[in-house]
Amino acid sequence: MSVSKKKKQSIILLAFVLPALLFYAVFTIAPAFGGVWYSLTNWNGLNPTYKMVGFSNYREALGNDPYFIHSIVFTLKYVLIMVIIQNAIALLLAVFVESRRKSKVLFRTIFFMPNMLSLIIGGFMWVFIFTKVLPVIAEKTGWLLLDQSWIGDPSISFYSIIILSLWGGVGYQMVIYIAALQGVPEQLKEAAAIDGANSVQSLRHVTLPMIYPALTIGIFLTLSTSFKVFDAVFALTGGGPGRSTQVIAINIVDEAFRFNQRYGYASAKAIILFLIVLLITMIQLWIMKRREVEA
Repeated sequence: MSVSKKKKQSIILLAFVLPALLFYAVFTIAPAFGGVWYSLTNWNGLNPTYKMVGFSNYREALGNDPYFIHSIVFTLKYVLIMVIIQNAIALLLAVFVESRRKSKVLFRTIFFMPNMLSLIIGGFMWVFIFTKVLPVIAEKTGWLLLDQSWIGDPSISFYSIIILSLWGGVGYQMVIYIAALQGVPEQLKEAAAIDGANSVQSLRHVTLPMIYPALTIGIFLTLSTSFKVFDAVFALTGGGPGRSTQVIAINIVDEAFRFNQRYGYASAKAIILFLIVLLITMIQLWIMKRREVEA
């Protein structure tokens, strides 16, 4: 292939990519750099003028804002539970679905269906379930455990958020693991069975090492989405009661638009969230990539 022909093909490919690249630059890259700039100012989001305040927004957020510190701790707790439970359930569901012969498509559709709904809509559905359905079931069956203040009690509302998030997110993770399981050679499973391995041993020693790259992706996606969770908490509790279930994203939105209208200060919090996610995901990828090589 001549140099001119390669150059022509490159220009054609660039022409196809350019519109998407422009949209990405205008609506993602430019606002990101703008957020870094505004995080160094005292802009309130409305006035045309503002002053540079340097890193004082960062110092205030990390040293003199108990609500923000609480939101970080609450989000870390949420992320830890979601990473463990969501991936474990998704993997078990993937193994279960793949073990079905005739009903595989049916179960795959049922488990993935919640992912097709917005978590805002799902949150309103679960508000109805928690406040109307479960008390009736508790009254009819005598299962008093279900008759709880699922949204109004700070000690229980956290678990309500976990339930909603798992309901809405497990299906997507399950599809990733199903795709990985389909790539495991049947000969390896048959050889393990011949050697006397049961299903649990086969899963641990044969299947998991083969799908480790999918586990890396699954945990990475869970980490990034859990740190940025907003819609599930907003629809279910709004960060309440009080600020007991306020995650970082809701704290940022409240700071910028609802309570104080401190856009520059909220931008500093957003940059802190970005740095936290970047650091933790880089560590996770580094550790799991090393494990992939060992597996």
